[in-house]
Amino acid sequence: MIVSRSQIHVRYAETDMMGIVYHGNYLTWFEVGRTQLLRECGVVYRDLEARGYRLPVIEVGAKYLRPALYDDEITVITTLAEKPLLRIRLDYEVKRGDEPLVTGFTVHGFVNLQGAPVRPPAVFTEKMRELFAGPG
Repeated sequence: MIVSRSQIHVRYAETDMMGIVYHGNYLTWFEVGRTQLLRECGVVYRDLEARGYRLPVIEVGAKYLRPALYDDEITVITTLAEKPLLRIRLDYEVKRGDEPLVTGFTVHGFVNLQGAPVRPPAVFTEKMRELFAGPG
């Protein structure tokens, strides 16, 4: 299992008139967590794009527990629980301190520049094999 943490301060532009974060912004924060986790794993999304790969979201889910508010400092905890094969599933928890605000997930598939499904590049597959290698 791989876990990454990203800190975000809620900006005014991310809230509605009540100072509550607009629900769609959590998906943007999921992206922040996702790209940070991949970077920490040695997989830079920009490098994947330069090789001709894209990772579109093919499924997403979110459960809203409590609202984030303007100027909150939140943490996006991103988890890659299983070694990805053809698809990648990431789980997210957004917290204010110890208080859970939102949980969610995204599933991604590799496509080429024309949008056709493809196998992940060898560099990605090898990196995931290293990261998920068992002890011994």
